[in-house]
Amino acid sequence: MLRSVPRIRALTAALAVPALGAALVVGAPTPAVAADSVLQPGDRLYVDPASTTLQAAATLSGTARDQAQLLGSFPSATWFTTGTPTEVRDEASRLVADASAAGAVPVLVAYNLPFRDCAQYSAGGAQDTAAYTAWIDGFAAGIGDREAVVILEPDGLGIIPWNTSLDGGAEWCQPAELDPETASPDRYEQLNHAVDALAALPRTSVYLDGTHSNWLGVGDISDRLIRAGVERADGFFVNASNYVASERLEKYGSWISDCIRLSQNSWYEPSYCGSQYYPADPSDVSTWGLTDAQYDQAYADTDLERDPAAQAHFVIDSSRNGQGPWTPPAGKYTDAEDWCNPPGRGLGRTPTTDTGIDVLDAYLWIKVPGESDGLCYRGTGGPTDPERGIVDPAAGGWFVEQAAELVELASPAVSPLGCDVSYTVRAAALGRFATQVRIRNTGAASVDGWDLRFRFAGDQRLRDVFGAAFRQTGSDVVLRNISTNRVVRPGQSVDVVLYGAAARDVRSEPLQFRLGGSACTSD
Repeated sequence: MLRSVPRIRALTAALAVPALGAALVVGAPTPAVAADSVLQPGDRLYVDPASTTLQAAATLSGTARDQAQLLGSFPSATWFTTGTPTEVRDEASRLVADASAAGAVPVLVAYNLPFRDCAQYSAGGAQDTAAYTAWIDGFAAGIGDREAVVILEPDGLGIIPWNTSLDGGAEWCQPAELDPETASPDRYEQLNHAVDALAALPRTSVYLDGTHSNWLGVGDISDRLIRAGVERADGFFVNASNYVASERLEKYGSWISDCIRLSQNSWYEPSYCGSQYYPADPSDVSTWGLTDAQYDQAYADTDLERDPAAQAHFVIDSSRNGQGPWTPPAGKYTDAEDWCNPPGRGLGRTPTTDTGIDVLDAYLWIKVPGESDGLCYRGTGGPTDPERGIVDPAAGGWFVEQAAELVELASPAVSPLGCDVSYTVRAAALGRFATQVRIRNTGAASVDGWDLRFRFAGDQRLRDVFGAAFRQTGSDVVLRNISTNRVVRPGQSVDVVLYGAAARDVRSEPLQFRLGGSACTSD
């Protein structure tokens, strides 16, 4: 279901900046118009109580279950990858409606372009441009006038069928089924339609694919973003499903924002833009100040000033970049596939809209951490991943071993959940049930006054509760302490008994419990 990062990561260096002069004036400037982002510092991002992470946790036990539940306690993106226009409309509507009711902002990934991932590990997508535009229209209709952030088509600008790069080179994605003359223009037509459909929504922020700093040069990706309609979007995202350290991405994204502003508001062209490849040395971050200085000079030469309010903004995928990228053993593999389930990686910064950088709107978990990139063979015949000695799960499948690494090697570290809930159906007959809920304080501090929130997985309806006050709205339940169990000291437990009825799924256990707003593990 979920995408993987493509096998080929051709590093396309930006061209060296030529001497600047009157001969380079190519016409009147075209001002960029940046949209007002939904994301603002302090915004609360939505944690889906029915996320794929929590669904995976429900199938696990022991430490693996606890780790999946910990990962599911953080906001991560929800991916939309298939379905009819009506189906994607309904699914998107459900998510944004739930997020709106929770007073939080959801992050949705639209990933259904024709020939996405160039038919590699995450092959699929719409059949053609007409099918894609209809799908996007359904997706947009589902969001409607509610708040949402849309990550629009990971790899959509990094991997373009039959594309020619800014320096004139033919790129590797050349599907025989597509017309070399129309394949690349079709991709831009698809993305421009998607930008227009989503940017027309009053409370939706839209971000296009900005690749990452170990991939395209700044000028090349800026040119693609401009052609895809970035001036009508909120900006772009970087590092989706990858591992580049945030410090590098902050520079890279800021340079792209500057390059777009210069290119759309003066005679400056994307091919002139400095990048991580020139004048900086990509392998030596201490040289990246040279590119900073080149942008300062470019602004001086064009008589422009930076304007963060008007420039393209960006977001960073920090889901797996806490340890930076993997360096494969030298000479061990013919194709190390360093993007594919690399060992020893860790979670990066947890999702937040508080970035401290004017043009950086958020650190997000776009890739769902713990879900596999695909079957990694590293140049061998497979099926075993030779670096791990096991068969990796298919793309999007839950990867217990990788999830454990991400939690254990997180930078900054993540704390274990401070409460545990057991949910045990003691009796069930003729559509009625009695369930014991045991809440245990596994933290270091006492809880003084509590509420426990969860969503029934089935159609259960509460009739009475012993040991707590309760409220049920639809499938959502809130249990609150009574006077005799208000305080729960470290290591102590509280028992609550639920009585109710259901037409089916009497024994279905909620996927997530939250005590006082904080997620709990569950047995």
